[in-house]
Amino acid sequence: MKVAIVGAGAAGFFTAINVKENYPNAEVIIFEKTSKILAKVKISGGGRCNVTNGCTDIELLSRAYPRGQKFLKRLFYTFNTQHTLDWFKSKNVALITQKDGCVFPESQQSQTIIDCFLEESKRLEIQIKLNSAVLGLEEVSNKIELNFKDESLVFDKVILTTGGSPKRKNLEWLEKLGHEIIDPVPSLFTFNMPNEEVIELMGIVVEKTIVTIQGTKLKSSGPLLITHWGMSGPAILKLSAFGARILSDSDYDFKIQVNWVDEINNEIVKKELLEIVKLNPNKQLQKIKPYALPNRLWGYFLKKINLPLDKKWSELGNKGINKLVNILTNDVYSITGKTTFKEEFVTCGGISLKSIHSKTLESKSVSNLYFAGELLDIDGITGGYNFQAAWTTAVVSAQLK
Repeated sequence: MKVAIVGAGAAGFFTAINVKENYPNAEVIIFEKTSKILAKVKISGGGRCNVTNGCTDIELLSRAYPRGQKFLKRLFYTFNTQHTLDWFKSKNVALITQKDGCVFPESQQSQTIIDCFLEESKRLEIQIKLNSAVLGLEEVSNKIELNFKDESLVFDKVILTTGGSPKRKNLEWLEKLGHEIIDPVPSLFTFNMPNEEVIELMGIVVEKTIVTIQGTKLKSSGPLLITHWGMSGPAILKLSAFGARILSDSDYDFKIQVNWVDEINNEIVKKELLEIVKLNPNKQLQKIKPYALPNRLWGYFLKKINLPLDKKWSELGNKGINKLVNILTNDVYSITGKTTFKEEFVTCGGISLKSIHSKTLESKSVSNLYFAGELLDIDGITGGYNFQAAWTTAVVSAQLK
C-alpha cells in the first residue's frame, strides 16, 4: 500500500508514524511544500512546545474546543491526553505537567519533540520530500493521483495535514472536490487598546480575573497580562477563541468588562472594602490595597476613578466605596484591533466536519482521502489543546478504515 501524507507539521508526522506502525509494509511518504518541517512545533510555547494538556477527563477536555467539541469528544475515546503522555513516555521523552495543566518536554526544548519524530520516521523508513507542493489531486480507478510541478504520483491513500489556512482561497481546490469550506478567521489572539492608558502598566499580571465581552454571553476566567499594546494572557486568549467568529464580524471593535478580583458578587467585594475601612481607617488609600493587587495597578484604579492617593480609607464614604467596587468588578475597556502571533496562528474554520466521516476522517466526496490536524474546522483554547487535536485526528485518520 502506498500512502501520501501532505504537510510536514505536527499532524503530518504523527499521522505518518501511526500509519507505518499500523501497516508496517506500507510505503509512506510525507510531502512538504516548503523547505521546513515541524515549523510550528519548533516555535510553539515560546520554543518549549506545549505538547498536550494534563486534563484526562474526556468531558472536560472536549470543552476546551470552541469548534469540534462533540466531534472530538468521540475521537478522544480512541486517543486522548493520557494516550499522548503514554506515547511520548514509550519513546523515552520525559514530559512535565505544570500547575496550569500545560505539558512540556522536561528539557523545555521543542527540539526534543522534533528529534523524537525524526528518529521515529527514520526507524520506520518514512520518506520525507521537501519543496514538493501538491498542485491538485484526482481520483483514478479507486486510487488518488497527486499532481506536482514536474510529475504526478498515484497513491492508495492520501491524508491531508496541511494545517490551518488564514485565507479561504488556499482551500478552494478542496472545495472544488466537493468539500464544504468554513471561512477561516483568526483564533487565539490578543486585544489591542491603543486609546487606553492601562497599556502604560505593561508587564503586570493578575492571576485571577473574569473577562466578559459586552453585548454577548462570552465570558472567560484566568490570568490576564497587560501588554504595551493591550491585554493578553490565558483569560484573553480563551475569550478570543470562543469569540473568534463574533469578534471577526465586529471587525475587532468592541468593549470588554474586566473583573479584576474574580468575585461576581459585588456585596462580597464591598464587605471586603468595608473591612479595610474598619481595620485601617487612618491609612491612605495608596498604602492598603485589597486582593493583593499590584501596586501600580491599584494606583491606576484610584487615578481612573478620581480618588486621591493620600485620601484616608475612613474618608471614602459610601460613594467612594461603590466607585471602588465598580472598577474592581466591572472595569470597561475599548478594543480596537487584535494582535496575532503570525508564526503560531490558529484558525477557526477550514474543512467542514460535515464533509468527512466522523469515525474515520475520510472525505465523503473523495474515496481514500483523509484529513487530520488544523486543516479541519477544529480548534482549541491555549494550553496544549491544539496539539492534542492534531495527535488525536492523526491517530484516527491513520487507521485508514
